[in-house]
Amino acid sequence: MMTRRSFVGGLAAAVVLAGCAESRTKESTGQYIDDATITSKVKAALAADPNTSALDINVETYKGVVQLSGFADSEAEKRQASRVASGISGVKSVKNDVRVKMR
Repeated sequence: MMTRRSFVGGLAAAVVLAGCAESRTKESTGQYIDDATITSKVKAALAADPNTSALDINVETYKGVVQLSGFADSEAEKRQASRVASGISGVKSVKNDVRVKMR
């Protein structure tokens, strides 16, 4: 026979574990850390690339999908930012929302 204390303890454990689980709209703790690592690597790679401006391009990652936004001086820079991001380990795809500055 299950005691009330055992039941409450089990229920609390289930709630905590469910809070750490991944869903369609929420990342697990591990996925969040993986995405933060990918974001950092993409930002560093953009900063190291002489053909992209890391200061003008924003990077966000969700479940391995990298989203680039911000501004580029040319279409070539926009394409290069996608190539750089795609080359990072763990990146599943790149959504490039970078806008080319008007001259």
